[in-house]
Amino acid sequence: MTEDEHSLVALAREGDLAAFDELVRRHADGLYAVVVRLCAGRDEAEEVTQEAFLRAWRGLPGFRGDAQFFTWLYRIGVNEARRRADGRRRRADVVVGSLDEQREHASRDRWVQPVDRAERADLRRTLDAAIAGLPLDQRTALVLRDVEGLSTAQAAGVLGLGEAAFKSRLHRARELLRAALADHAREGGAS
Repeated sequence: MTEDEHSLVALAREGDLAAFDELVRRHADGLYAVVVRLCAGRDEAEEVTQEAFLRAWRGLPGFRGDAQFFTWLYRIGVNEARRRADGRRRRADVVVGSLDEQREHASRDRWVQPVDRAERADLRRTLDAAIAGLPLDQRTALVLRDVEGLSTAQAAGVLGLGEAAFKSRLHRARELLRAALADHAREGGAS
């Protein structure tokens, strides 16, 4: 944690709402980006993000600072997403990417030939479906490390795993993803 963030956490632990609001501002987008890939849709991801912040606010007195604040917060968010996934059947169509990313891709894609665009869209659907089809624990590891770019140590911390266990989970997720993409390629890209 930076010294500034450490100060914000200390103030928030004492009940300073403005300090907690600043922590929310700094981490809301990142937390949402993780949980949206673990939830059945954007509405649920928004609810999970809000619930994670509520739980963090309530749990701040117990936060010892052994981990970085964002690691602790992400763990709360991931656990809430898991809790909800356990209570319902997993949907196969997990939304991947933010609206900003989709707009950015759309503006870049406008110069791409229609056939290329169709092939990329097909590959994207296949990738999205392959990620969505991963077991939740493996999908979470893949999203934290490969999509969100957390370090192995950070992602392992979010999941409450040792680095070796995290690497094993991530390796299995990547293998399954590779196999799904290879199957798609063998089928000639047809969905």
